[in-house]
Amino acid sequence: MSQAVESWLQANRDRLLAELFDLIRCPSVSTDPAYGEGMAKAASLLESRLGRIGLSDVQLLDGGGHKSVFGQWTGAAGKPTILVYGHYDVQPPDPFELWKSPPFEPTLQGDRYVARGASDDKSPLWIALCAIEAWLAVEGKLPVNVKILLEGEEECGSKSIPVILERYRDLLAADVLVSADGGRWRPGRPSVNTNSRGNVSLEVRVRTAARDLHSGRFGGPVGNAASVLARLIAGLHDETGRIAVPHFFDGLKRPGNADFASMDALGFDEAAFFAEIGARSGAGEPGYRLLEQLWLRPTLEVNGIGGGYQGAGGKTVIPAEAFAKLTCRLGPGQDPKAVADAVEAHLRKSLPGWADIEITRRNDGIAAYAVPEDDPWLAAVEGVIESVHGQKPLRVGVGGTLPISAMVKSALGLETVMLSYAIADEQIHAPNEFFRLSSFDEGLVAWARALPAFGAVRVRGDTR
Repeated sequence: MSQAVESWLQANRDRLLAELFDLIRCPSVSTDPAYGEGMAKAASLLESRLGRIGLSDVQLLDGGGHKSVFGQWTGAAGKPTILVYGHYDVQPPDPFELWKSPPFEPTLQGDRYVARGASDDKSPLWIALCAIEAWLAVEGKLPVNVKILLEGEEECGSKSIPVILERYRDLLAADVLVSADGGRWRPGRPSVNTNSRGNVSLEVRVRTAARDLHSGRFGGPVGNAASVLARLIAGLHDETGRIAVPHFFDGLKRPGNADFASMDALGFDEAAFFAEIGARSGAGEPGYRLLEQLWLRPTLEVNGIGGGYQGAGGKTVIPAEAFAKLTCRLGPGQDPKAVADAVEAHLRKSLPGWADIEITRRNDGIAAYAVPEDDPWLAAVEGVIESVHGQKPLRVGVGGTLPISAMVKSALGLETVMLSYAIADEQIHAPNEFFRLSSFDEGLVAWARALPAFGAVRVRGDTR
């Protein structure tokens, strides 16, 4: 049966790709209200597609922000139920001037197409929908029960997802979450994601006076907000680059032997890693291998900083206010709220008495996640990938954060396995994001085979 489905996908490939391009053309930037129309258009397009391919109960799930798109097919009696996840929102395209083609117009460039959202996450989620469409078109049924959850706020912190998971708990009930988000390690090397780091963010604002002041008339006795902030930021790490915040590392778990075995199996070329991004080695946390730093160690980063005059030429002022945006990637076992509390306490303790500080958080953050090593759904994914590529996939970590994994584990008790055909080098979140045509084709085959593989997984209480 799978071969007939794969043949259907090959015959309809050009149409499926063209319809994907229509989705990519929707400027669905969730973090910027100016893109509200693009968000609504993308959600409407997906809602229409789920209904058109034969899913039922198609609807928009409301958690107070951008809505999630839902649909289901549950006619496989006695089979497990998978909750397929993806997100239709994308990062802002800025800076526009660095794009070689319009960011929301998919443009073919050799073996790839370039556009915002091409890799993260519109192509991967579309591939999953195409496989479902193919099975229903060829067989009139699916080999596993399927529910679809397509989020609209992944790129801005998944603020509505906890509400949606609670409000629609019965509708979303399943045996596992299968994420089309994530990404493969490198071209030509099959891999599967097994863990992701957590995340928590803060914004820091320092004030030393009611307004910017003349540096001649007031310089000396009046504090400089930019200088204060610079000292605070510098104090977050010691001279070796290690995070210097007390209690920051509380709860952090040591990697297991399987984690180190995966790192060793990759044959990772550190020199090529730095050369590819135009950087030099030596800035990392001492005493830890590079892949461990990327996948499992926590970080404390400055994502943006500003204060004082920013225009051309000079302006002799004492900045009254300065700000910085901080994020922490978290390792396994760390509590996001406790980490943010520790950073805030450290900043407040280090602040001079003649300055004021305001620290804000968008939310309580997202914990790190790892799928159990012996999870049967993970074994099913690995078997599918090996069947497509002729090689057993390596287990690799994700340095970024996939909020849905920790949230759905907490709210619904589900583990997450990932089946994404994005690749880590596709310039996600940057200008000229792209997706390979070969990945589109391989992904169609993998998802076509994954559905029956998931249907064969035995879950607790299964008497088959």
